[in-house]
Amino acid sequence: MGLQKRIMLLVAGDMLAALVAVFVAMSIRNRNIPSLADIRELGFLKIVLFVLVVLFLSFLAEIYKNHHELVTSEIVYKIIYPLGVACLVFSVLSYFNPESFYANSLLVSALITFGLLQFICHCTYRLYVKFKGFARKVLILGVGPIAGHMGALIPASDENYVLSGYVQCANEVSHVSPSIILESSGGLYETVKREQADKIVVSLSERRGVFPFQEVMACKLDGIEVIDAPSFYEQITGKLFLEGMTPSWIIFSEGFKVSSLSKLLKRGVDISCGVIGILLIAPFLPLIALAIKLDSTGPILYWQERVGEKEKLFKLYKFRTMRVDAENGTGAVWAQQNDTRVTRVGAFFRKSRIDELPQFFNILRGDMSMVGPRPERPEFVSKLKEAIPYYSERHFVKPGVTGWAQVRYAYGASVEDALEKLRYDLYYIKNLSLTLDFMIILETIQVVLFRKGAR
Repeated sequence: MGLQKRIMLLVAGDMLAALVAVFVAMSIRNRNIPSLADIRELGFLKIVLFVLVVLFLSFLAEIYKNHHELVTSEIVYKIIYPLGVACLVFSVLSYFNPESFYANSLLVSALITFGLLQFICHCTYRLYVKFKGFARKVLILGVGPIAGHMGALIPASDENYVLSGYVQCANEVSHVSPSIILESSGGLYETVKREQADKIVVSLSERRGVFPFQEVMACKLDGIEVIDAPSFYEQITGKLFLEGMTPSWIIFSEGFKVSSLSKLLKRGVDISCGVIGILLIAPFLPLIALAIKLDSTGPILYWQERVGEKEKLFKLYKFRTMRVDAENGTGAVWAQQNDTRVTRVGAFFRKSRIDELPQFFNILRGDMSMVGPRPERPEFVSKLKEAIPYYSERHFVKPGVTGWAQVRYAYGASVEDALEKLRYDLYYIKNLSLTLDFMIILETIQVVLFRKGAR
């Protein structure tokens, strides 16, 4: 199960828990099973709003992130905290409508019931992840550096996997401990059956002349899952394994395809977000302009040339956060932590992402999408293309105001950071969907509210 599917499974479970909580609360109040008429009286829109609010606040509390690392006390906190905020939200709503569902004991019962059901749901999932009796055994074919890297991912993943061991092929040089290399004198198929492995991860550094086709095929036909290292890495981490990717893997793997309907819907979402964003920021524009002018001399807005879709250049707009002479004598350089070129107001704008707001105009112009890889400056792109394989592939979609790399990785300010962010960008391009876009937008709201990652 991939990262995206795991999150969606937990969200779906919480959505069901929220609906059941309302149903249970109504049963307690009415002292019988509520009828369709009772539900209509309560109001479908109010029920939907209740579900959306508790799910959104749960998302902000990061209850769906790094689930395998959470202990029971952390799960309890991540449930109680959003429930407390939900009470405040619904209290404000009840102020405007004292007779509503949000202003009576029904709401309290629904929130308490939801909290209990959510706790049961997440503890059950955590038990599944942690309990070795439910674990799926993974056998890694290969003992080289790629195989060692795949083995190291298993204990750190949010999947219920255990490592059966490694199988060495021919004269492959070993990069793993001899104690976990399995005896395979009877052949791969017999080793897999003996270890009762559920999945084989093909992680050979070199396949020519050593890959056991017949035995791997026998395992596959016997119902054992066979997967290559890049695909396994993608499932576990939510990014792509650039070192193990080949052009043929890109060509024949699932993904890297977007239908015309998906493109049309994505553009519709972009236009909607652009219009709503501009309408929301319009009242604050005079205050933003005044703050910039009082803090330093220079224009309020500035633009930079960036590389967009199909490597076409476009002008990206931002509120100015640096001195006007910031790059005199240095040219284009990456922003650093505590960058002395940034103004006082600019530092706040960067942390809160206010400087990015003019990019809603870029969205409406069609230069950018709401979600996509962040656009880089052409000076950096030319260097990164030379240093990093597959870097050009990130330009096959429109760049975004936010993206999978932005919510999953800290601000990038080096070639190494650009490499790590490319793993996420290519994962996004491979798995592009409106569901993933929606998840990224929610995580972006979380990042902005808690001021994570910016420089």
